[in-house]
Amino acid sequence: MTAVNGTVEARYARWDGVGKPITVVSTSAATDPGPGRVLVAIDLATICGSDLHTVHGRRSSPHPGILGHEQVGHVVAIGSGARPQYPNGVDVAIGDRVVWSVTASCGQCRNCVWGLEQKCLHLKKYGHEALDSSWPLNGGFASHCVLLPGTTIVAVPDSVPDPVAAPASCATATVTAVLDAAELERHRDPARILITGAGMLGVTAAAMADALGAWVVVCDPDPARQDTADRFGADLVVGDPAEAPMVDVALELSGHPAAVQACITHLDVGGRAVLAGSVAAGPPISIDPENVVRNLTTITGVHNYRPVHLRAAVDFLTAHHDRYPFAELVAAATDLDHLDDALHSAGQPASLRQAVCPTA
Repeated sequence: MTAVNGTVEARYARWDGVGKPITVVSTSAATDPGPGRVLVAIDLATICGSDLHTVHGRRSSPHPGILGHEQVGHVVAIGSGARPQYPNGVDVAIGDRVVWSVTASCGQCRNCVWGLEQKCLHLKKYGHEALDSSWPLNGGFASHCVLLPGTTIVAVPDSVPDPVAAPASCATATVTAVLDAAELERHRDPARILITGAGMLGVTAAAMADALGAWVVVCDPDPARQDTADRFGADLVVGDPAEAPMVDVALELSGHPAAVQACITHLDVGGRAVLAGSVAAGPPISIDPENVVRNLTTITGVHNYRPVHLRAAVDFLTAHHDRYPFAELVAAATDLDHLDDALHSAGQPASLRQAVCPTA
């Protein structure tokens, strides 16, 4: 990082819309990012499935913009005013290695007060906003990111490798929220869990559920992903939902309508389905309301996560990244200049995430 007259040199990958090439732009970032703001130098980012939905036109996103919301980096500057703090009350300091939430919330609107910070009425989302001169560098596919007040920032120990830490701010924290919503303590011990989809979310859920002592079934039609699920703690791996037994909890993490249907129909009495994979438009499914009533079924949705979930995600990775091979899920890093190719090829290999090193 080179500082010149109160600025640092920076680069970002500008996304101009579906079908248009990525443009790498050189710019500068102020070493005083503004009151309550934090400037972070990004060490590594990973390409999330929602980035691919955006690039391929399966979901709308404003443009031009900077995509990317899974990343890890180091604090290089802190703005004036009240010192930003971690969830445990410790001040954020220059040099700290950190991840941050995909959302920035106001903390004061009715949704924030109700504990729905991820649905703040004034929400800002990293990697999902248009380029804005008042908030430059607002996505992860860049050399730097400016963190707004209301962003949850969590320190990451040096023992957690970059490819393991980067997905914490989306995949791992979202799965933490999913398992929170599953309320495993309400079910038999061990809880029987069905997970549909063995992508990054699914195998992370398998590892977390396994670490909690659950009996885990993972369903995915892809043989390579089945093998991965087996290494992440699954007790039973199936390719067809019809092969899955009845369970206490079903976690839908693929977004496929048939998988959503299977999660609901495979619930035993008192079962709970948590749906988190359906983040793009798709066909509706049918639900038998009498079956829901008579079987005391609960169906709930999870989208993004609360501040507590990011902290718990980092704690989990710190404690268990040696037990489950998270680093193997991330392909070798590309650089910003080759991000276009990476975005169009990500998701094809057996690895579940493509890494991007902004400084490479």
